[in-house]
Amino acid sequence: MISRMLLAACFAASFGVLSHFSSAAAANASPTPVTAIDPTQFGGPIDNAYFPLVPGTRLIYEGTSGDTKLRDEFTVTHETKQIVGVTCVVVHDVVYEDGELAEDTLDWFAQDKDGNVWYFGEDSKSIENGKVKSTEGSWEAGVDGAMPGVIMPADPRVDSVYQQEYYAGQAEDMAQVLSTTESLTVPAGSYQDVLLTKEWSPLEPDVIENKDYAKGVGEIAEKSVQGESDELQLTEIQTGIDEGTATPTS
Repeated sequence: MISRMLLAACFAASFGVLSHFSSAAAANASPTPVTAIDPTQFGGPIDNAYFPLVPGTRLIYEGTSGDTKLRDEFTVTHETKQIVGVTCVVVHDVVYEDGELAEDTLDWFAQDKDGNVWYFGEDSKSIENGKVKSTEGSWEAGVDGAMPGVIMPADPRVDSVYQQEYYAGQAEDMAQVLSTTESLTVPAGSYQDVLLTKEWSPLEPDVIENKDYAKGVGEIAEKSVQGESDELQLTEIQTGIDEGTATPTS
């Protein structure tokens, strides 16, 4: 059994959907992807304590993947995108490998009235020698059966498991809360009451990573614990970034 509680049965019911949080009702329980979204339940700023998205903020991460140096720039733009009737915040996320652009992605997020942050999809491009090599992993809620998932619950509770995205056979990431009382120091600062999660996909069951989230900041670190050797830590927080139009590399 990977979960001991139902996080939000009444919340799921308010959306007219099946629960996307796992229950203790049966062994090997797993979340059920949502089947419908009510746009009237969304709106306002994304101010979830562990996943705030303030336009004009850029989080910079540095680390390694094996012998490769990584730099990840996660920028909350001033742009929005309408997806299945919901106004989503656009985040521009770019990854550099040994100084060369390797990934250029637009991510779409929205927060519901209860404070849960939902992930509505991504326009992802893998770059090689300055040109798009692949768009694998791209998906958008409402297109080809894809549905949004919860990227961060309003009230994360230890052992709860939730579906972060759902596009059958393409994007099925999941997460489990391991702790909400961690302490962690990264180059950007020292943090208390850190949320620690385990994140994985049924499409790659041998790959598991842990992520750390700090209140008022968002993700501050991630590390592969099985199947890969990636590691990133938050090195800098920038504000006042004027990135109004985010367009991935073509």
